[in-house]
Amino acid sequence: MDNKKTCLYDRHLALGAKMVPFGGFEMPLQYTDITDEHNSVRTSCGVFDVSHMGEVVVEGKEAEKFIQHIFTNDVAELDAGKIQYGMMLHENGGTIDDLLVYKMGDEKFFLCVNASNTDKDYAWIYSNAHDFDVHTQNLSDSYGQLAIQGPNSETVVENVLGLPCKELIFYTFKTLEYDGETIIISRTGYTGEDGFEIYCSHKLTQLFWDKLMESKQVKPCGLGCRDTLRFEVGLPLYGDELTDELNPLEAGLGIFVKLDKDEFIGKEACTRLKTEGLTRKIVGIELEGRAIPRHGYEVVVNDEVIGSVTTGYNSISTGKSVCMALVKIEYAKLGTPVQVKIHRKLQNGVVVKKKFYDKKYHLK
Repeated sequence: MDNKKTCLYDRHLALGAKMVPFGGFEMPLQYTDITDEHNSVRTSCGVFDVSHMGEVVVEGKEAEKFIQHIFTNDVAELDAGKIQYGMMLHENGGTIDDLLVYKMGDEKFFLCVNASNTDKDYAWIYSNAHDFDVHTQNLSDSYGQLAIQGPNSETVVENVLGLPCKELIFYTFKTLEYDGETIIISRTGYTGEDGFEIYCSHKLTQLFWDKLMESKQVKPCGLGCRDTLRFEVGLPLYGDELTDELNPLEAGLGIFVKLDKDEFIGKEACTRLKTEGLTRKIVGIELEGRAIPRHGYEVVVNDEVIGSVTTGYNSISTGKSVCMALVKIEYAKLGTPVQVKIHRKLQNGVVVKKKFYDKKYHLK
C-alpha cells in the first residue's frame, strides 16, 4: 500500500526535502542539514509538518469517565483548556500508545496520538467505548498540524501568523476563529524548547506554512532533527522507548501513571509491577569516546549482555556520544559502568540521567 501524503507534501518537494516513509506517510527527513535544523530550533525557531499525527475526539455525558478508563493519567484534575500527557495500556500493562489529552470541556476531549498508531489506537478506543455514553470520531484525515518550536516561537506565532498566544502557559491550549474556521493552538512541544502546535484544516495549514516560509524567520525542519531534539531531553519515541511489550514504569514514566485513580485499563498490571519491583528499566548512557550507539546495539557488563540501545546519537547540543537503553534493573543505578558494543568493539560508558540537555519550556 502506498504511503499517505500530508497537505504540505508538494511544498516539501519544492524546498528540496529528502522524503522518507514514516508512520504510513511520506515525510521530510531533512531540508538542508539535520545539525543546522536542530540548532535553529535550539537557538531561534523551526517549524515541523506534523500533519501525520492522529486526532480523535471523544464527547458525551460520560466522556470524562471514559477517558479515565482508558488513560493512565488523571483527567479529573484538568480544567478546560489544559492538556495532559499519558498512555493507553493493554490489560497486561504493555503500552498501546503515548498521547496528549486536551480537555475541551467536561463532555468533550481531544486526543493527539502517534501517526504510526492512529488506526490501532482508534480501533481500541472505539471497541472500549461501547459501555459508555460517548461518541468517538477519528478526525485525523481532516486535520493538518504544524509544530512551531524554539525560543522565538511566541514572537513568530504572534507576529507572523497573527495568532494571539502569549497568555498560554506550558500544556494549555485555546480555540480560535480564523478566516471563518476554528483552530486549536496549544503550548506544547517535543523538542525541549518553548513552542506551539496548531491544529487546523488542510487549507489553513498550507496558508500558515506559506506565511512562515515567506517571513524568513522560521527554518523548515524534518523528522531527523525532531528525533535528535526529543532524544536530548529524554522524551520517548513510541517504538523505541515505549512499545506494546514495555510498561511505562519500565520506561521511567511512572509519574504519568496514576495508581491512586479508581481504575484504568492496565492498572492491575502496573500495581503488581510496582509492588513486585521492576526487572528492567530505560536508562541514559554516556560513552567516553565518539563512537555512536544505534538502536538495537548490545549493552554489556563483564561480557554479559544486560540490555540494548533504544535510541543513540552523538548529541548535537552537548557534543557527547549518548544513548537511551533498556537494561536489567540491577545495572540501572546512576554511575554504573557499562559498555556498548559498536561495530564489534566494546565502548566504555556510564549510566547517567536520560535528560542529556536542559529543557527550556515556558512554564509561567
